[in-house]
Amino acid sequence: MYLSGFHAVEERVRAAQEDSGAASKMKIYFSKSGPRVKKILELAKAAGIQCEQTDNKALDQMAASLSETARDHRGIILEIQGQEKRASNLVDFDVWLERFKAAAGKQAQEGGAKRTTVVILDSVTDPHNVGAVIRSADQFGAALVILPERRGANDVENNEIIARSSAGAASWVPVSVVTNLARAANLLKEAGFWIYGADAGGVQIQDGTFAKNSVLIMGSEGNGIARLLKEQCDTIVSIPTCGKIDSLNVSVAAGVLMYEIYRQDLAARS
Repeated sequence: MYLSGFHAVEERVRAAQEDSGAASKMKIYFSKSGPRVKKILELAKAAGIQCEQTDNKALDQMAASLSETARDHRGIILEIQGQEKRASNLVDFDVWLERFKAAAGKQAQEGGAKRTTVVILDSVTDPHNVGAVIRSADQFGAALVILPERRGANDVENNEIIARSSAGAASWVPVSVVTNLARAANLLKEAGFWIYGADAGGVQIQDGTFAKNSVLIMGSEGNGIARLLKEQCDTIVSIPTCGKIDSLNVSVAAGVLMYEIYRQDLAARS
């Protein structure tokens, strides 16, 4: 697997600093050493990642199989062995949920439970939007992003687009791909989460309070949240706007809602 883009490469290298096994499977190829490239090379060498200088023609050949956007390598490409079929941040949903329940039980015994936010993307097929949501998830502390196995941007072809659009956050935010979003939402509800669906006509965010453990469901811009998944929602929430068009881009709306959850948590702790 090849990865391009300054942000995406740098954050994957930073993540490898904490995992020597991952670092041993990586190699950086670069053609010129501008300020951004020099910074990445320093981080890579500190992590034990091999670096090799080459020319732009060789980099062009490596990037030939990537998306049109990702082919603009800016003079640096990260090669990751053994990841042709799987993104590095993918986690098994059931394993993640069991670990959450164990951690929540321990925190309850110790008298303090931290806020946990999960984001479910229903039929969001544009990988740029998925990447942007993951970037907001990183900035506002969401613990997991869940994508559907079908009718979503989660395949190998879109991995590098998501990584670039997330500005490197895809190296840090866990993502689960599940076969049934409604089942995942129901299991989260059974584990103590409150489910919030984003849709017009819901409770405006300034008039409501998000639970300590919240699931935020974002539907596609065309069809919204699927009926079976919407039935799992405890509350429908909306964002007050004043524009002439009828809706926000899904990634922008997700960012606003995640910020509000984060803001309420900050207010509760102050």
